[in-house]
Parts: sequence; C-alpha cells; structure tokens
Amino acid sequence: MAWFFVLFLVSGFCSILYEIIWLRLAMAQFGVTTALTSIVISMFMAGLGLGSWGSGRLIRKYENRIRIPPLRLYALAELLIGISAWLVPYQLLWGRNLLERTGASSSGAYYVGSGISVALTLVPWCACMGATIPLAMLAIRKRWSGGSRRSFSYLYLANVLGAVIGASVPLLLIELYGFRGTLKIGAACNGLLALSALVLSLGRSAPEPNSLAQTESLAQDAAHQLSTDGGIKPLVLLFLTGLTSIGMEVVWIRQFTPYVGTVVYAFASILAIYLAATFIGLQVYRLWSQKNRREGSLIWVLLGLFGLLPLVAANPGIHLSRLLRLTLGIAPFSGALGFVTPLLVDRWSGGDPSKAGKAYAVNVLGCILGPLASGFLLLPLMHERWVLFVFSLPWLLMGIRPDWFSVKLSFDWQAGVSYAVVLAALALIFTQRDYEDQFGRGQVLRDNTATIVATGEGRNRHLLVNGVGITGLTPITKFMAHLPLAFLDHPPKSALVVCFGMGTTYRSLLSWDIPVTAVELVPSVPKVFGFYHSDGPALLDSPLSNLVIDDGRRYLERTSVQYDVITIDPPPPVEAAGSSLLYSKEFYDIIKRRLSAGGILQQWLPGGDAVVRASVARALKESFSYVRVFRSVEDHGYHFLASDQPLPGRTATELAERLSAKAASDLLEWGPETTPERQFAAVLKREISLDQMIAADPDAPALQDDRPQNEYYAIRRQRAKAAR
Repeated sequence: MAWFFVLFLVSGFCSILYEIIWLRLAMAQFGVTTALTSIVISMFMAGLGLGSWGSGRLIRKYENRIRIPPLRLYALAELLIGISAWLVPYQLLWGRNLLERTGASSSGAYYVGSGISVALTLVPWCACMGATIPLAMLAIRKRWSGGSRRSFSYLYLANVLGAVIGASVPLLLIELYGFRGTLKIGAACNGLLALSALVLSLGRSAPEPNSLAQTESLAQDAAHQLSTDGGIKPLVLLFLTGLTSIGMEVVWIRQFTPYVGTVVYAFASILAIYLAATFIGLQVYRLWSQKNRREGSLIWVLLGLFGLLPLVAANPGIHLSRLLRLTLGIAPFSGALGFVTPLLVDRWSGGDPSKAGKAYAVNVLGCILGPLASGFLLLPLMHERWVLFVFSLPWLLMGIRPDWFSVKLSFDWQAGVSYAVVLAALALIFTQRDYEDQFGRGQVLRDNTATIVATGEGRNRHLLVNGVGITGLTPITKFMAHLPLAFLDHPPKSALVVCFGMGTTYRSLLSWDIPVTAVELVPSVPKVFGFYHSDGPALLDSPLSNLVIDDGRRYLERTSVQYDVITIDPPPPVEAAGSSLLYSKEFYDIIKRRLSAGGILQQWLPGGDAVVRASVARALKESFSYVRVFRSVEDHGYHFLASDQPLPGRTATELAERLSAKAASDLLEWGPETTPERQFAAVLKREISLDQMIAADPDAPALQDDRPQNEYYAIRRQRAKAAR
C-alpha cells in the first residue's frame, strides 16, 4: 500500500503543475479574462470528472473480463498524461491559429471558439488524470483479498499531499526553466510513475491478505447507513462540497488580495493553505474512521460557520499577519471539507472503484459549477459577505435539520451546540467590517471580474481593483499619450490605449481630436470615469470614442485596425500575475502588426529590479528597430517609445509646437511645469539609453511568454539577499 501512496503523491504534484501552467499557456493564446480562466478551470475539472465517471463505469461493466493487470492500465494512464505535457502547448497554439483563420471578430464568437479549442485540448488528457483513482482502487481490490473499503480516502490523501507540494515547487521550477522546461519535468515524473507501476504489476498475481479490511467494517456499516435512503443523499452532499468549496475560492481571492497582493506567490499561498488544510482534514478522517461510524450533525453546521470566517480574517480593523489572515480565513473550512469529502465517497463506494468514480465525478461537477455561479451570477449581484452566506447556508441548515440528509445525531447535546453555531454564524454576517468600509467618499462597484473602489477627493483620488491601488491622478499618465503622439512624423489619425485605469491617458488621447479606442479588462472600471474627470461621461459618448471590454492582447490579435499610436499601461505592480503577457516579445510581435507605417508604441514600465528592467529592454530591442527610453517626470517608472522607423530627434519646442491648444491645456493640467516646452523638456532631459538599461543585468534574457522574469523572482531575490 505504501507504493500506492508514493505513486499518488507524485501524481498529485504533477496534476497541480499542469493545471498552473496550462492555465497560463491558455491565457497567452486566448486572453487574460475571467471568462477564459473559468473555461480553462472548468474544462480541467470536467476532464477529471469524465475520466473518473467513465473509468468507473467501464470497470463495473467489464471488470470480470479484464485480463490486463489494473496497474498496467494505471501505468498507461500516467504515460498518456506525460505525453500531454509535450503536446498541450502545441495544441493550444494550433487552436489559436485555427481560430484566427476563422476571422472571428466579435468577443462572443471568439469566446465560443476559444472554449471549443480549450475543451478539445484539455478534456481528453484530464480524463486520463481522473481515471487514475478508480484504476488504482481496482488494483488494490484485486491485489489484496477483500480490498480496502477506505481505498479512495487513502489515495486521495496521497494525491492532496502531492498537490500541496505542487502549489509551490513549480513556481521555483518556472523561474529556473520556464513553462515548457517545467512541463518536461512533469512529463519525466509521469514517465517514472508509469515505469514504477509497470514494475509493480510484475509482482505476485495471487491476492494477498488484507489486514486493513478487518479494521474497516465500521466504515462499511456507515456506508450502508448513508445508502439506505435511496443512495442519492450522499451524492447531493458531495455535489455541495464541490460547489461551495470552489465557489468560495473565488470570493477568497477578492477578499484577501488587498492583504497578500496580486503576485503569483500570493495566489499560490491561498492554494497551498487550502490544500494543506484539506490534507490535515483527510488525515483526521482516516484516524477517526477506524473507531467511529457516525459523525453527527456538528461537523456539518461547523462547515457553515467556517465558511463565514473569511469575514473575520479580512476585517481591516483586525490586525493580523498575512499568514494568519489566510490561515484563519481558509484553513478551518478547507480542513472540514477534507474530512467530509472522503468520508462520503468511502461510505457510498465501500471500496468499489466504479461507485467511487461516480461519486468523485459528482463532486467534480460541483467544482465546475461553483466558480461559475460565484463569479458570474452571485458576485455581480451582491456583496461578498452575502455570497459566502449563500454557500454556507446548506451546511447551516443541515445543523438545524440533519434529518433532511439522514444524518442522525450521536448525542443530544450536539443539537444545542448546532443551534448555537448557527447563531454565531449569523452574528458574523452583521458584525464584521469589509475592506472598502475604511474608505470615505467614493463608489464601490462589483462585476464578474473584480470589486472596484473609487475613492478620495481632488487630486488625491485613487482607483483600487480588488483592494490593490492601480493608479492616481498623475501627469505620468498624460505623457503616455502626448509623448508618442508628438513624436510621430505625420499627423495622427488614430490611437489605442490598453488598460483604461482612471481614464487619464484615454482623455489625453482624445484631446488630439482623433478616434481613440480603449481596451479594459474589468467592466466596472470605465463606469467610474466620471468620478475622476467631470467630463468623463461626455467623452465616452463622443463619436471619436470607442470603449472595448476585453483583454488587450486578445483584442489586438483579433482586430484588423491599424493605429498610429498604441500605448500600454499594465496594471501595477510590475510583478503582478499575468502582467508579463503585456511585456513579452510575443506581445510586441502582435503590436507590430497593428501599428501603421511609422506608428509608435508607448510601453510603460513602473519599475522592477535590474533583471526585469533589462529583460523588458532587451525584448523591445529585439522586437523594434528603434527604441528610446525616458524616465518619468516624477522619477518613477519608464516610458519606452518603440517603432520600426527612426524616431525624430525633436526638441522640447518642436514637440510642443505639435500640440493643439486643447492638447496643450490637457498636458499642463497637473503640471509640474507651466508651459508645454518646459513640460516636454522635463522628460527629454531624463532620457537614458536602451543599452544602459540592458547593461544593468547583461545576462538577463529577453522577456518572453515562456520566461516571465518579472513574475517569478523568489530564487534570485533570495540569492541577492544572501549575497548582501
């Protein structure tokens, strides 16, 4: 049995590794949107569920006719998973290229095409992952006389422990070897699993006595207890555990992002705590189930209470470290789920791989629908606290009326405790503060992508997306428009800005009286344009204005419009997850196809260490024939101007002469200088050479989709810290 534990520990590690990287590769091909993320995760989970259900069904139908040792079938599944590591990147690329040939220009058609491509790519391979547990359970039943009635929880325990490791170690591997290099490591692990399982299958074929069977009769009795009422109720509970757990994860990200940030390590910490707590709950269940048959109602009502603990952990009035916030908010609920999920599968299946496959598939179905219900139905309509309450409500009701699900009370005192827990849960709903409560005058909007806070007065106004400050009212954002337009060697006819923010750059581009398109990922962001600029609503209604809600990179791939100026203002910080897709060589190849002859790209880089600055600079140098770099007027960040034609060596006076009175007024609105000439001179005198930026770290490779140096930095920063 120990070998099975090792196999599924490594298998769980590989599964999370693939999920992390495949999601990112899909983003690079089809766009960084909430809908696309939901599609990828849903297709990943759908494949797992389909593989689990399908393999269980085939086992039930053909078990007596199967002559191949089940471990060899398991080895074949692992081998196919390893092959997927090599093929999926190419399949996603082929899918994107095929989608481009269809000429799908509308956002809806593009989503449909993207979804079909992702489904055809991921579902078959993920089905192989989902089939591994039923196949291993069959191997256990055939290898040991009597099988193991708790074999699902045993394999699931190992799988979750591997997933805990997979939530962190791949981030280090990506920094060292890139996405494709890390996929090769995953493929090697799957190949080793296949070889190990094949070797194990060559062992003794006669069934071995199973000492575990003697200790699991209580679990069999409990399985009968849950199955007496038509057998459907434990499946309902399994569906609800999947629905509520993954649905709550979407809420957790919004609640804890203000405290942990938007870097990949922050999201990994949420995932790691979730999985680690699940593992602990699993281990507790394994020990508890050796001597107990009934869990009583208390565990179910505690699920409801634990589901509301994020309200306490995310309360800005409670001062906790990041780790304590995440642990308090996530671990109790995840640990309780780790207890009840294998409990339900073990009891309903009794070690039968076909029933376990069906039960796990039902749980996965809940995991698919949970994030969709949370992100697209509930969060746009209601506050995060009420979304948590909706997901906690089934468990609170179970504590009050356990007879609804045939969960009998073991002791009378549990009924009183359950009612007390329900009252405590309701108290949390009405007594806790939310992150946005600490801001005064402003607006709060919610949509399927994020929670938006527009706050402040006068020049001291700010935009926060999921609690992270995006931008302020600064002349830097005005230069993102006026600097490239003034450097053009011909009168501008059109411009594009990617990332709307407060709308300052968009407003400045429109001051040139040319058609301007803005692409913004978060639907609610442009709705607060008027909070920052009184003329904002009128500008959005202008015939020169075109607002697109989409991922900027995806929009540039599917549009055929040519622009004289494209200005990119990626959301801060420079380490933000997914931001490298707006700095990479592949992105610049897309931009070059959308720039008119002599057109200029303005790329904003808010900062970063020497490696980041050098890798971005090198990517631009290898992509464009001519690049100039200017430090901002506030000595924070850099303006890159890039083109395939020479950038004129204009003086500040010559640049100022290209401005109309309207554009000049906009440039001077917030200073820091008093004339357009002096305003441009303040930037021109801060010019630095591109080679000077690259020389800061000459060994840094050009930033590419496969090697996002800005996002993955833990090892190099640790080395730099050790060197000091």
